[in-house]
Amino acid sequence: MLQLKGKSVFEGIAVGTLKVIIHQTIDISAAKDFAPEAERQRFFSAREQTTTYLDTLYRRAIAGNVGGAEAEIFRMHRMMAEDLDFEDGVTAAIAEGHCAEYAVKQTGETLAAMFAAMDDEYMKARAADVEDVARQMLRNLKGLPSETVVIEEPCILASDDFSPSEIVKLDSAKLLGFITANGSANSHTAILARTLGIPAIVATGEQIPSDYDGKTVVIDCDRQQVLVDPPKREADRYIALAKQQAAKKEALTALIGKPNETLDGKSIDVFCNVGNSKDVPLVLKNDGGGIGLFRSEFLYLESRDYPTEEEQFRQYRATVEAMNPRPVVIRTMDIGADKQADYFRLDPEENPALGYRSLRICFDRPEIMETQLSALYRASAFGNLMVMIPMIISEKELDWVLDAAERVRKNLAERGVAFNPDMPIGIMIETPAAALISDVLAKKAAFFSIGTNDLTQYTLAIDRQNAKLEPLLDRHHPALLRLIEMTVANAHKEGKWVGICGELARDLDLTDFFLKIGVDELSVSPAYVLPLREKIRSLNLKKAR
Repeated sequence: MLQLKGKSVFEGIAVGTLKVIIHQTIDISAAKDFAPEAERQRFFSAREQTTTYLDTLYRRAIAGNVGGAEAEIFRMHRMMAEDLDFEDGVTAAIAEGHCAEYAVKQTGETLAAMFAAMDDEYMKARAADVEDVARQMLRNLKGLPSETVVIEEPCILASDDFSPSEIVKLDSAKLLGFITANGSANSHTAILARTLGIPAIVATGEQIPSDYDGKTVVIDCDRQQVLVDPPKREADRYIALAKQQAAKKEALTALIGKPNETLDGKSIDVFCNVGNSKDVPLVLKNDGGGIGLFRSEFLYLESRDYPTEEEQFRQYRATVEAMNPRPVVIRTMDIGADKQADYFRLDPEENPALGYRSLRICFDRPEIMETQLSALYRASAFGNLMVMIPMIISEKELDWVLDAAERVRKNLAERGVAFNPDMPIGIMIETPAAALISDVLAKKAAFFSIGTNDLTQYTLAIDRQNAKLEPLLDRHHPALLRLIEMTVANAHKEGKWVGICGELARDLDLTDFFLKIGVDELSVSPAYVLPLREKIRSLNLKKAR
């Protein structure tokens, strides 16, 4: 038996026949005796073929069972293919006499290395996207067909890595799971696995030899391990566990339409976190009561320049209309720290998590906030929209936002544009400073949403992106729970509601705690709505006391 450890990108167990995929290598000449103009034309032709192909994958993803934000992966890849830095790198190498293939390969490797060197895990994972785009261009230059994995029977795939384009073309009904030697839990391939609900283990460090092709393999996401060719008794045990999990998942669908209410009558709202208007079907499919966190920064991250008021308005309107009358809470842009957009031209920082980010950028560039607020107010005329502001640490900052909102309302009224003048503006509590003065902030904010990811790292002084500190990152630390409880109490004194929108919202070990202290709403990924509802409905708070 071969046993490998890796990183889980989805929960659950998968048992099936292993299919080992060996990706084809492409030989490329490093000579400098090619005609530059001819090679430039070959590059531009291959790029056009690549963008057309990516558009096809986007349409296929939208038409299939992949979420909207996940389908946008191929829009992002298209932008990478047309990126001016990529083009400049390729044309510079061609001008030196290299062939188009060599220029694309070298430029792709250079840009991928830049992403891989970044501190943020999400940005590191974008290296694989650059490599995927460059690989597709190379195949077009060589006249080779796109890499396609064909599976005729249900199986578990294993390879060095898989690109999003390979995964989205597969018959998901036959893909039981996959294993990769490389990759990360933040890669777009991993994101697709989570969206499709496919157990997967990445970064095992070594590729499974082709000798094991056709053998039985087990993916155990709970223990983050892979067992290749296990003893029959062990395989049978995992098959039984997988059947139990499948039955439990099916049973959860009976909870659709049921209230999020404890046995003794305590209710709480369960909303969803999304990054795109096209994620709404996933929210509705999983019976989310609303959207508790719409990450508007993805509009900025996926753009080449500041998104206009009209561009933002269309996204926000589509979301609130599709969810109406269910509430939608949109967070204003949280660019900076681990989320960088080149056109913001932010200076490098030694400690970006404590640096120039989010609202702090808007203080120097108020037009960013006012453009976004204008789009949000316009969208408020089409549904139940609320807005929340991240990274507030003082009453003065909240006053600045409310003054900006007043200017925007006056401007829209003068323009004769319809909007809801009473659109609630709340804030995120994600710093100890905000939690400690939550009694003051609650007098002016319409609601609170506690961002437990940042609140945890700031309270414990532990960078959540630093893997070496993971053993010290106690998400149940008494100091953190006290800040949350205090924030809830201060909000309720002013008649304001409080939600939780970070990782702790789906922590079933804390559900009873949140209910006991009076949290009004929990916001989680759509896939966690029904498991959380099941937990809530199993609790009896009076009996627990």
